[in-house]
Amino acid sequence: MEIIAKLAGFGDTFLSYLWYLPPFLFVLTVVVFFHELGHFLVARWCGVTVKTFSIGFGKEIFGFNDRKGTRWRLSWIPLGGYVKFLDDENAASVPDRAALEAMTEEERAGAFQDKPLAHRAAVVAAGPIANFLLAIVIFAFMFTFIGQRTTAPRVDAITPGGAAAEAGFQTGDLVTDIDGEPIESFGEMQRIVSESADKTLRIVVLRGDTEIVLEATPKLKEIKDRFGTRRHGLLGIRRSASPDDWILQKHDPFTATWMATKETYFVVSRTLVYLYRVIIGREPADQLGGPLRIAQVSGEVANLGFLPLLNLAAILSVSIGLINLFPIPMLDGGHLMFYGIEAVRGRPLSERSQEIGFRIGLAVVLMLMIFATWNDLIHFSSL
Repeated sequence: MEIIAKLAGFGDTFLSYLWYLPPFLFVLTVVVFFHELGHFLVARWCGVTVKTFSIGFGKEIFGFNDRKGTRWRLSWIPLGGYVKFLDDENAASVPDRAALEAMTEEERAGAFQDKPLAHRAAVVAAGPIANFLLAIVIFAFMFTFIGQRTTAPRVDAITPGGAAAEAGFQTGDLVTDIDGEPIESFGEMQRIVSESADKTLRIVVLRGDTEIVLEATPKLKEIKDRFGTRRHGLLGIRRSASPDDWILQKHDPFTATWMATKETYFVVSRTLVYLYRVIIGREPADQLGGPLRIAQVSGEVANLGFLPLLNLAAILSVSIGLINLFPIPMLDGGHLMFYGIEAVRGRPLSERSQEIGFRIGLAVVLMLMIFATWNDLIHFSSL
């Protein structure tokens, strides 16, 4: 009976994890499609012949050829995608010099490697840029048509012994400024405080009709939930529950686009700050997740509705665009690094040097994938 119960429990767990798959595939497919579409459109604009546009890797599930001969395909392994040019050796856009030399003059006109340096750099950079633009479009859509729910930065309650209590906050205080930055919502205040653990902040509050300057040092706290362990700075205050302090505001398209751009910048800066803190040892690397964690988050967010899932797609799009700009061979940033060296030297690196670079890049990418997957497995084992 005990064995049957364990098998039943495993079955329930498996089915619950299986639910994560559809939203995960939706989010990843949207993000990858627009990334590769950026490469594709700029390549076509620059006169590069595109042989394949693939969502996923491995054997093709189905596909078709467009009027210019590009094979559009959906493949079995849905963890990414690629655009393959006429003179590419593989899906990682490693140049095929032998194939290039065997081409006729007419064929070489569509070869990626024969294009001017500026064109090649534009094609490579177009993928990450498309990811950032997708995020801006999604955020702007939500700010325009769904609206943005904000709370006034008013103190409703104070945690005894917390940073706010030690700094002299009082119930009813309205935060107007932190370190010279105007504060218009509780969310803006949270963002600054969460990144300022153990850092003294100069906070201006409006108490009645009087402006008061307080100094508070947010305390670092670990928050564990089903998505993992997060570390934030906390003041120890609660937002106002009064309906008068809650606003649902829809913005005009211009304002929404500007706010969406700032939101995209925030995701980029937050990611870079976290990675920097990991490198200098101030943050552990256990928040770095791979496909399993993305699948879990997608499934959990999908339970909240389509709009939260769309918001997750925007955040993931920014993350993938940023990661692809890292100067690691095999990634877009690695290609841009080679082009930068070519611009300085006046000629490209030797084939041998590029081959070594791609091998090192492949090793780094594989190690990062293994590390992220290991983090995922540890995360799931602790649930």
